[in-house]
Amino acid sequence: MRAEEAVAAAHAIAPSLAARAERYDRDGAFPAEDFTTLRDAGLLGLMVPSHLGGAGATFASYAEVAMALGAGNGATALIYNMHASVTGALALTPEDVARALGATDGFFTMRDDVLRSAAQGSLYAVAMSERRAGSRLSAVETAYEPVDGGWHIRGEKTFCSGAGHADGYLVAARREDKVSYFLVPTSDGVKVVETWDSLGMRATASHDLLLDTTVPAESLVGGVEGLTLLLAQVMPQWLVASYAAVYVGVAQAAIDAAVTHVNERKLARLPAVRARLGRADASVAAAREAVRAMAVAVDSAPGEPETNRWVWRAKLLAGETAMNVAASLLEACGTSASRRGHPLERIYRDARCGSLQPATSDVCADWLGFAALGLDPESSEVPRW
Repeated sequence: MRAEEAVAAAHAIAPSLAARAERYDRDGAFPAEDFTTLRDAGLLGLMVPSHLGGAGATFASYAEVAMALGAGNGATALIYNMHASVTGALALTPEDVARALGATDGFFTMRDDVLRSAAQGSLYAVAMSERRAGSRLSAVETAYEPVDGGWHIRGEKTFCSGAGHADGYLVAARREDKVSYFLVPTSDGVKVVETWDSLGMRATASHDLLLDTTVPAESLVGGVEGLTLLLAQVMPQWLVASYAAVYVGVAQAAIDAAVTHVNERKLARLPAVRARLGRADASVAAAREAVRAMAVAVDSAPGEPETNRWVWRAKLLAGETAMNVAASLLEACGTSASRRGHPLERIYRDARCGSLQPATSDVCADWLGFAALGLDPESSEVPRW
């Protein structure tokens, strides 16, 4: 499958995701049928290089796929985003950069095994957040220590989308002053506690993980301890802007649901309703183009200051656009659209989560304020990561 075929496939399957979304949201259940559809379409291998069986997609292609899936079911797109964040970060980190940082041959073998497995249908998740730390990597309490032949990891994670359904997890853990990433396969030492019962994104299965497991030495991402915070600064697209594409899709879903409702209820004769749809159309189009501009910059100049500025802009715009558009259109459609089971009611709740997920809108705006003032955004007195 070529990347352009993957984008077309995402658009083709989005209606089937939308048709199942209400049921999964109502039950707070992992969208299993959606991921069967994604596997069958080859989309779990989107970021995997072609020589390992994947589509070899760029970040720009990922953004198009995520926007299409988000317009179908935001929860499914969010789980998919976490999978793409793992596989994309592994696939798009240049090998010469990784080797210069000290990556070993064993790491590259492990990396290729993970990517090949993803192309064959394996699902990966991110276990970064913790109850007392949120998504701030510098504050994680999950601990690791060296043992014979590998590393022992012990701790608790929360908000792990796809928990219990993933074949492996990208885990952030600490040893003294070093914070590192590990690729942890599903095992008896990785237990899921079903805690997820939220306002929005109810179908993401974002449960808690309890970790008490030993992994091989090559599971250390990059092969070097302490790279995690550096990667967060150099490749913020996978921790920040990958969410943006999902929420542009959710915002588009709000427009689609509102248009259907307005036509069914014959509300198009009302100028206020048309005006709200017009503003929504302009806002979503602007956010979509910001995401596309960001994605092109990530592919052409990753890690550059102006690229990273677009990364933070895209996340801020997408999160706030989804929230504001869904709220405005719910008001335009009236009380009947707020009933449980109405697509716009679910989309409104899902859209509200965009500004809350890392990096939150306030954190994004603060980063951009530093940059606008000509200051170093990473010099904040409160560490963002």
